[in-house]
Amino acid sequence: MPTSHATVQTEDGVCAVTLHTPAEQGSWPAVIFYPDAGGVREVFVAMADRLAGLGYAVLLPDVYYRAGGYAPFDVATAFDDPAERERLFTLMQSLTAERVVSDANAFLAFLADRPEVSGDRVGTTGYCMGGRISLIVAGNRPDRIAAAASFHGGFLAAENDDSFPLDQQERLEQALTAAGVAHSIEVYPAGHGFAVPDNPTYDTAAFERHWTALADLYAKSLAG
Repeated sequence: MPTSHATVQTEDGVCAVTLHTPAEQGSWPAVIFYPDAGGVREVFVAMADRLAGLGYAVLLPDVYYRAGGYAPFDVATAFDDPAERERLFTLMQSLTAERVVSDANAFLAFLADRPEVSGDRVGTTGYCMGGRISLIVAGNRPDRIAAAASFHGGFLAAENDDSFPLDQQERLEQALTAAGVAHSIEVYPAGHGFAVPDNPTYDTAAFERHWTALADLYAKSLAG
């Protein structure tokens, strides 16, 4: 898929981004695509391309831009290596709710000026840490975010996931219902990280199921 490289000026610096679009000429609804704790890497570039192929202009940001460049993580081993685990968690913890909302404001302004983008309704999606970010952004910018998805989001996730016990699922369900948010909470028969192909817990069936769910969500919320 065609990919444009750009930078976005934020309150804290300059964030590198890529914008992935369908092969044909035109303009499409935008989606902000948040990576997991391992950050942007080839697997997320491929996933952004796949989403673009469904008819969207997909913005993939370097969420760790404040670090001024960082060595890529090998997610298959990062959590087992004490030094790498500490480095990863330091970067993760730097993304406070205030920072991710501030960054999202800059991303939304950037998308509003791009000829590849149509309309002002934007989607968000994210994985693990990015799933948390996706929902935070949606909650803070309901004027622009028309649909948000979180897949095995931190403290929100999958069947075999200690961070998402039944009581947490019930709390999330109650909060969304009380807020009048149209939503669906699905539990996948897979482990945390199931939807990202370079994760050791990747599950092919759950991966394909998540694409169907994402396509359905955006078709209902962003098309037209």
